[in-house]
Amino acid sequence: MTAEEFKQYVKSNGVKKAAKEVDVVTTGTFGAMCSSGAYFNFGHSDPPIKMQKVWLDGVQAYAGLAAVDAYLGATELDEANNMMHGGAHVIEDLVKGKAVRLRATSYGTDCYPRKEIDTFVSLKTVNQAVLMNIRNCYQNYAVATNSSARTLYTYMGKLLPDYGNATFCSAGELSPLLNDPFYRSIGIGTRIFLGGAQGFVVWEGTQFNPGVPRTPDGVPKRAAGSLAVIGDLKQMSPDFIRGLTFTRYGTSLGVGIGVPIPILDEEMAKACAVTNDQIFAGIFDYSQQTRSRTVLREVSYSELRSGEIEIKGKHVPTSSLSSLYKAKQIASNLKSQIQKGQFMLEKPVQNFALDRVFKPLDVRTEKEAM
Repeated sequence: MTAEEFKQYVKSNGVKKAAKEVDVVTTGTFGAMCSSGAYFNFGHSDPPIKMQKVWLDGVQAYAGLAAVDAYLGATELDEANNMMHGGAHVIEDLVKGKAVRLRATSYGTDCYPRKEIDTFVSLKTVNQAVLMNIRNCYQNYAVATNSSARTLYTYMGKLLPDYGNATFCSAGELSPLLNDPFYRSIGIGTRIFLGGAQGFVVWEGTQFNPGVPRTPDGVPKRAAGSLAVIGDLKQMSPDFIRGLTFTRYGTSLGVGIGVPIPILDEEMAKACAVTNDQIFAGIFDYSQQTRSRTVLREVSYSELRSGEIEIKGKHVPTSSLSSLYKAKQIASNLKSQIQKGQFMLEKPVQNFALDRVFKPLDVRTEKEAM
């Protein structure tokens, strides 16, 4: 069953029967996932070149890997510092089947004498094109608002003055890590739906922070776990990989992820039965320019999805940066693939550590840092 179907089934039949009758619950989420990117092997030119600096459609990629390997980050902006176009848009164009301009320079060596190249590449011409994202699929996240007198432009979108709106970014009860809050079935080696193709979880995501406050049922109330994922970009679809632009902030990549959760026992069934009224997030004032923003209040996803919440006595309209339509589509697609035998579940080869602590960056002396 999809996560949506399973929750209805539990509501009608109870957890005990659901645990016996249902084998797998499919989840889904689609939203901005900034810590994303892709690596490429372009192949060797004649004469060969050791690419020192690389640009793809004007967006610089990191070339400190090998002669013709490069990594393109989704949030890297083009060389004109145009905040409307970045690595995410180049990745989307490649997935759409377009050719993009590859420009590279080098200092030249005896084995790699060429000093520059200007050509076009596509997913058909490169040897490897691999989506490798180091922090995706956040397990819950902040709700953003703005108490100041001016409009703020953030990675949570446009925040209007005087609590004029509030934004959030999660599929809530459909989101993978909220259906398996202690990562019992999700770990290194888990096969996932990634960008329209099959991919894998390769590690915990950066900023993995399982020690946040939780509800009595174990559901995290703050940004907690995340996933590092990998998959073949050549197999992906523009339906689930999209370049995004946030006005006066920059670019990000819209990524679709679905994770199948095996119903191992009643405890897992209970976790997958979680609904939006049981999932809470903290509301933060983004006009506070500090890493330790005060939590204004906690709010359920039922309230957020209603279109309006209350902050300091004011009725504030809400909007989501995560597509619920796409999340449902992903969960449904994943369910269909499993039923047809096209998608096999993988047991993690290693589970995530639950004692990981996320540390802030402070200005330290060398001795303090050791």
